[in-house]
Amino acid sequence: MENLNLQWRLLPTLTLLAASLFFLVFKDSAKLSHSECSLLPYNHYWLTSKRIVTPKGVISGAVEIKEGNIISIVSEEEWPRNSKTEQVVDYGEAVIMPGLIDVHAHLDDPGRTEWEGFPSGTKAAAAGGITTLIDMPLNSDPSTISTETLKLKVDAAEKRIYVDVGFWGGLVPENAYNASALEALLNAGVLGLKSFMCPSGINDFPMTNASHIKEGLSVLARYKKPLLVHAEMEQDSERHVKLEDDTLDTRSYSTYLKTRPPSWEEAAIRELLTVAKDTRTGGPAEGAHLHIVHLSDASSSLDLLMEAKTNGDSITVETCPHYLAFSAEEIPDGDTRFKCAPPIRDAANKEKLWEALMDGHIDMLSSDHSPTVPELKLLDEGNFLKAWGGISSLQFVLPVTWSYGRKYGVTLEQLASWWSERPAKLAGQVSKGAIAIGNHADLVVWEPEAEFELDNDHPVHMKHPSISAYLGRRLSGKVLATISRGNLVYKEGNHAPAACGSPILAT
Repeated sequence: MENLNLQWRLLPTLTLLAASLFFLVFKDSAKLSHSECSLLPYNHYWLTSKRIVTPKGVISGAVEIKEGNIISIVSEEEWPRNSKTEQVVDYGEAVIMPGLIDVHAHLDDPGRTEWEGFPSGTKAAAAGGITTLIDMPLNSDPSTISTETLKLKVDAAEKRIYVDVGFWGGLVPENAYNASALEALLNAGVLGLKSFMCPSGINDFPMTNASHIKEGLSVLARYKKPLLVHAEMEQDSERHVKLEDDTLDTRSYSTYLKTRPPSWEEAAIRELLTVAKDTRTGGPAEGAHLHIVHLSDASSSLDLLMEAKTNGDSITVETCPHYLAFSAEEIPDGDTRFKCAPPIRDAANKEKLWEALMDGHIDMLSSDHSPTVPELKLLDEGNFLKAWGGISSLQFVLPVTWSYGRKYGVTLEQLASWWSERPAKLAGQVSKGAIAIGNHADLVVWEPEAEFELDNDHPVHMKHPSISAYLGRRLSGKVLATISRGNLVYKEGNHAPAACGSPILAT
């Protein structure tokens, strides 16, 4: 009994000691975790610069970050310079801008990580100033078309991503008429759906038609989510090239260009608009939204989209830097790094794309980063008709947009709109896309005036840099630092030790 009484008397002391030890261990592990997630040793600090891009314009001042969020923004005159309670990182004349949000990237994880994968893809994103990626449902294996395959995707991302990653689900014939299957996929957290109107090249991601899309929109309307569409439709009667013709010069880009004429895009968009009207106010699919990915044709296809917007259809459109940087006339024979779908068109079309982007008829930009293993690009053979299509670009989209856009008078505010604000809205990310109080501290710091050669000495973090069409270019706009949820995840060639990005699931 005496021993028992002694144990009871010691119990409060032992409990207090255990609690203290737990607190110390937890505190130390939290510090360790933060030090692994960020190249900065603190989670409450100020960033200062002469050029901070905010929704109210470019200001000279400071941004206060605490525990992953932006808690204040002050002009240079208002900033308490004599404060000694927080850390300050001064970026001088460098631009501080909202981190880029890329709504169209293929990271191929799980199943085809030899093509890219979450670790290498998100490291490349961080090195390019991208703080949020929305991963496409195909090119991974299996494609993300069900709750089970979404779980595989989310599990593959866990503790392997250096920036935040969200997920689109797939709309395919298998699930298009099954409302409960689509609802389950949306309830599981996909941010919207994606479909193809032509063969995708992936066996478990077959093409859809207007009937499938109409069914998908009726479900998406209840969730107020978008449907992203690859808008090309094969027109056999207008095919300019017979692929079995042995006399074809398969190393000539013009041969490939003829196999996917602008009429394919026009036909798909014309078909889409027969159901897009359902998204108008009062329509049966009000609340749903159509988004045309990687528009290439700046003529009839764009005219149709502009008319649809005027009529009240809920519709947006993106294009990609490679359509704005390159033209068909300059693509060398056999250089299959430039193959993509829709194809890069002629210089006159490129000028029209820039005009539409500057005038606001094209809403946003995305990378359509679509890597593969070098063998599938057939770089030695140079056969444009057989090589795998896709432009590898993830790390370079900010300097490419800036470098090629300067001649058109592109502003920092426009970059933030095309790459941050509007993509955030499309993906339903209300806490991202702008340097605003309460938002996630997702930021990129870069020097617009700094020039660099994209040669073999330039540090590239994509898995297969040799397949990128941008190699060999001289660009302006060097990324100095990338901050994701307050963590400095990239700084001048170095990444944070641990992959602490967050999978994004819709709620």
